[in-house]
Amino acid sequence: MTLVRRALATLAGVTALVLLVTSPATADPGPPPTSMASLGDSITRGFNACGWYVDCTSRSFSTGDYSTVNSHYLRIRAVNPAINGRNHNAASTGAKSADLYGQAGTAVSQGVGYVTILIGANDACTSSESTMTSVATFRANIDSALNRLKTGLPNARVFVISIPDVHRLWSVGKDSGSARTAWSLFGICQSILANPTSTAQADVDRRNRVRQRVIDFNGQLAAACAAYGSNCKYDGNAVFGYPFTLAQLSGWDYFHPNATGQQVLASVSYPAGFAW
Repeated sequence: MTLVRRALATLAGVTALVLLVTSPATADPGPPPTSMASLGDSITRGFNACGWYVDCTSRSFSTGDYSTVNSHYLRIRAVNPAINGRNHNAASTGAKSADLYGQAGTAVSQGVGYVTILIGANDACTSSESTMTSVATFRANIDSALNRLKTGLPNARVFVISIPDVHRLWSVGKDSGSARTAWSLFGICQSILANPTSTAQADVDRRNRVRQRVIDFNGQLAAACAAYGSNCKYDGNAVFGYPFTLAQLSGWDYFHPNATGQQVLASVSYPAGFAW
């Protein structure tokens, strides 16, 4: 009986150790921030979410104050009113990963306590497959920006959001004449959206390669955030994996999220972050 009890005790101890080692620690998000900044591209600027080819920062999923969207900012303000009016949007329409360093500098100058980052769509959505940003260059750009944030805002919480699945953009829009016309007329994301109705193997392979580049970018975002430390959190591909619909895209370009799309983006991303 003694041997059995010892064996059971040993097994319990080993099991506890395995659980301790394999279960990811949940970082304490700390108190809700009193200020925040959003970094990124046109998605974060709310482009085309309220008007014809204009930024609509009030409808940004991150720092917007439009009640229907219920942004990160509004969710935080509901639990910490001290953040009121301290929601800074440093994103820029058309930005690529190379522009993130400058945006990080803006966030540092604002002394914010929370930063959201959604960048990379324009590194993959280019005029052709050959002009996409390389994975190595993308990672270097991300590391440079994160290092600037870590140095200038050592106590800030940084939330890195995965790039949406641009292949799904093609999938949900390819059968829409309006979407195809907009994509062609405005030269939108031709690396993946060129010849949208083609079933030729060359076009199928091209689309798959562009999607893989986004997957690779997201892998680098996750790795860079992990290297940053406990003050950085990646969304675990929550946004990339979300099955968005055509109805959640702007009816002007069938590329950017409309107000409903921004609301969905907020509701999908926020719980995957610090979620105060």
